[in-house]
This record gives sequence, structure tokens and C-alpha cells, in this order.
Amino acid sequence: MIGRLAGRLIHKGADQVMIDVGGVGYVVHVSDRTLMGLPGLGEAVALYTDLLVREDLLQLYGFPTLHDREWHRLLMGVQGIGAKASMAILGTLGAEGVGRAIALGDWGAIKAAPGVGPKIAQRVVNELKEKAPAVMALGGHLSPDPAAGEVIAPADPAPRAGNKTRTKAPAAAPVSSSVSAQADALSALGNLGYAPSEAAQAVARAAGETPEADTTALIRAALKLLAPRAD
Repeated sequence: MIGRLAGRLIHKGADQVMIDVGGVGYVVHVSDRTLMGLPGLGEAVALYTDLLVREDLLQLYGFPTLHDREWHRLLMGVQGIGAKASMAILGTLGAEGVGRAIALGDWGAIKAAPGVGPKIAQRVVNELKEKAPAVMALGGHLSPDPAAGEVIAPADPAPRAGNKTRTKAPAAAPVSSSVSAQADALSALGNLGYAPSEAAQAVARAAGETPEADTTALIRAALKLLAPRAD
């Protein structure tokens, strides 16, 4: 199982890239959002990957963070959602946006992804609403590698023996403070006895209204939203 690739970006396509890792070029399918966030050709790059295996097909899909990859795997478990649809949803909303849409029951946001119809969008929300809180909470704790690994890449098309250039491949993109704050807020609300689904919905609404809120602010805002239900 190939879980991560780090090397040099040598090709960009419409929905895929090629990464040179030690002289081997790996074709990795990516979403529009991920593609736009990648560096220029020849620069160091790192992606977490998921391998799709079929009788006549082997395809790698790449993600900037482990959080994105976990959402991809969860989406793929929904009937009618294949790799293409999952990548379209993540490309449209991002991992944080997917979690918020599911927590709020906003299937319209899911439907905004290319190729995703209303029935499939509703199925995504209905099937994942109980699983979403766990993945949302996980997101704040899926940290990238502490240090970038070294990748040995050829210095020229035909390098002589012993003549190799060492380049630094970057770690995956760090988890945003917003994702981490939401994860911590979900954990705190769970400790207060709130059900995962209602806690996720409250945190998602609070985060949507104040995207830059820290953990404390999110907890306070979510508690205000949950307060009427406590009576």
C-alpha cells in the first residue's frame, strides 16, 4: 500500500500529476483544489495517497493532508460514490467544508460538486451524519510529518554513478487552526455529555459564522446554540 509520496513534481495534467520519486514517475490523480495548491514543475512536493485497486486498474489518488484522505475513504463507502465523485466533492468543498455540510444536513452543498445529483447528495448526508463527527474530531489531530524526508533525485537525465542531488521534499500541508479548533471543540462538547451528531452540528454552525474563532470561542458559540435544547 502506497500511503505517501514525496519527490519532484514533473508534470501537471487536468486532473493528475506525475511525481518523480528516486527516478520513478508516479501518476497521481488529484482534485482541482489540490492541483491549485501544488508548487511549480521541478519543485519538491509531498502528497498522501490512496490506492484504488480493480481487476484492470490501479490508480493513485493524492491529498494534501491525512484529513482529506480520511474523508475520501469515508465518501467512497457511500453507495453511488466512486473515486471521481469523491474527488469532485472534496475539490468543491474541501475536507472542512464536507464535514460542515454533512453535520448541518446541507446536501445542497454536496450537490454543488460536478457530477453529483440530488439523490446521491442526500444519501451522502444521511449515511455519513453519524460518522462525520468522528472524522471532524480526527482532523485536528492528524498532524503532518515532523520533518521532511530526503528524496534522492537525479541531477540530470543521465547521472553518473555517485552523482546524485539530494533535495528536500516538504511535509504535507499543516492542519489549519480552524480544523484543530473544531476538533478540540467537538471533544470538549462530547466531554460535557452532548451527542456527537448534535455537537458536530453546533460546532459546524459556529465555525461557519466565525471562521477564525479559536477553540474557546467555538465552544462558547456552540453552547449558545445548544442551550435551548438543554431545557
